Amino acid sequence: MVQAKAWVLAKHFDGFPKNSNFELKVEELPSPKDGEVLLEAVFLSVDPYMRPFSRVHMKEGDVMIGSQVAKVIQSKNPAFPVGSHVVGNCGWRTHTVCNGKGLSPIMPDWPQDVSLSLALGAIGMPGLTALYGIEEVLDLKKGETLLVNAAAGAVGSVVGQIAKIKGCKVVGSAGSDAKVAFIKELGFDEAFNYKTVGSLEEALKKASPGGYDCFFENVGGPFSTAALPLMNNFGRIAVCGGVATYNDTTPQTGPYPHLTMIFKQLKMEGFMQTRWEHKNPESLKRLMGWLKEGKLQSREHVTKGFENMPAAFMGLLKGENIGKAVVAA
Repeated sequence: MVQAKAWVLAKHFDGFPKNSNFELKVEELPSPKDGEVLLEAVFLSVDPYMRPFSRVHMKEGDVMIGSQVAKVIQSKNPAFPVGSHVVGNCGWRTHTVCNGKGLSPIMPDWPQDVSLSLALGAIGMPGLTALYGIEEVLDLKKGETLLVNAAAGAVGSVVGQIAKIKGCKVVGSAGSDAKVAFIKELGFDEAFNYKTVGSLEEALKKASPGGYDCFFENVGGPFSTAALPLMNNFGRIAVCGGVATYNDTTPQTGPYPHLTMIFKQLKMEGFMQTRWEHKNPESLKRLMGWLKEGKLQSREHVTKGFENMPAAFMGLLKGENIGKAVVAA
């Protein structure tokens, strides 16, 4: 028997999350049966999507959802030998017994000098989201101009770098001067702090007087309203997230630029990276290749200690992280 800890949703969020929304529980796990494995969390992910997902898909008492890199410490499944590492949607748990379904082994040639935590970031779901958004949704072409908001986050920072690899002009916005400095280090052509500019519309115009061919949307709200009129004819918009609205107690309402969409013949598409899951093995190899070549950088905001999962999650929603937010168990 193994003692496991798990964070559960004690009470549904009302506005911004609070400590009282979470409860730490302890349970005894049985030994694995035939076909099962016992996992021990090494790194756990906190992501913005967890906030809206909990509102729609979770009930009070459920274990908080999320992915983790875990080590196989007991196994009765030959596909997952003891000592191997996997990525799985095991939630906020220190230990998990499962039958192996939904587990993805870490690629066998994972470099020794690359932290396994990147399997939750640039060489994982956020990196794949960036890649598929650029290639499958936007079909970004060399020489085009791309706008990305939340550009210092796990997805946005990779989006900008891939766009530069493809020979595009990239404009990014972020919520602090430190984040702006970070994305400039990554090679973004223009960057600004959306919290300190006098006018969001003027900042967007100044960054790209010729407008924008593509827009990788992570934020929503007023930013989207300001950006859409600056799209060029036949522009494409990949809608990945809406972090500006996640903590609203009531849905935001307001004018939507329908005429802009019509007259400029814009294409807007929401997406999740799971649509192209069949491409993941090759796509992860490409991302790792860029990382090893120095074309792709990855910064992490690491919180130590499983007991600090709620604090890490709330810090993420406050924008405290630069790069991917992870918890080292």
